Amino acid sequence: AGSKLREIFDKINNLLSGKSVQSGGRAVSVTQHPQALDFVFYKLAEKFVRQGEEEVASHHDAAFPIAVVASGIWEIHPRVGDLFLAHLHKKCPYSVPFYPALKEGTSVEEYQRMLGYQVKDSMVEEQDNFLKRMSGMIRLYAALIQLRWPYGNQQGTHPHGLSYGWRWLAQMLNMEPLADVTATLLFDFLEVCGNALMRQYRVQFWKIMLLLQEDYVPRIEAITSSGQMGSLMRLKQFVQKCVQEKKISLPTGTLQPAFWKS
Repeated sequence: AGSKLREIFDKINNLLSGKSVQSGGRAVSVTQHPQALDFVFYKLAEKFVRQGEEEVASHHDAAFPIAVVASGIWEIHPRVGDLFLAHLHKKCPYSVPFYPALKEGTSVEEYQRMLGYQVKDSMVEEQDNFLKRMSGMIRLYAALIQLRWPYGNQQGTHPHGLSYGWRWLAQMLNMEPLADVTATLLFDFLEVCGNALMRQYRVQFWKIMLLLQEDYVPRIEAITSSGQMGSLMRLKQFVQKCVQEKKISLPTGTLQPAFWKS
């Protein structure tokens, strides 16, 4: 509910603003220790990213309530935004976007970690689980760049708005695709913020969608094996439908005005 979200937002904002808040049955305040505020900034940003990795990965609709709170907090407390990006880029280098190269002297295990895989006792996580986590984080990012906290001061600009999404998309299409990963993340990103980008960039946006359809999807296809076709087909059909209909629907889970009255 919208009222519940406001409650959560106010509690986080009060804590970061030096007010006393109730947590675990006791009052806590960042004024109690000289490094408390730094610690809270760091842990909060880490937690936002983890919610993308876990909650949004399992429930796509969760991207919007989490992102709108993160966006509002970022606007008032810019340090949270810097740390959010740092955690996000470390856990999901594709959000930069960046594909780390294997350097001489780097172990395979270390390289897997750089690519975003979880490695425990020399065991690398399953590809499905890896893609699910990356999707969750990209979806959270795609929601965040288009959302403003509705009760904030709307005079200023969004601290990390749609222009960053436009840049991400353009940079992705300038990189050589990776099998499975590129198709998955392009689909997730466009499904969540394609509508917002379409309204903002209009003609330019459709040029990029045509480039995607005619040039980039075939390039992904050329490096995709038969076992990895699922993500490619999803992207291909999505782009085809959008270009044919000349529209991208609002993503499911979008916070409608009625939500804030709940």
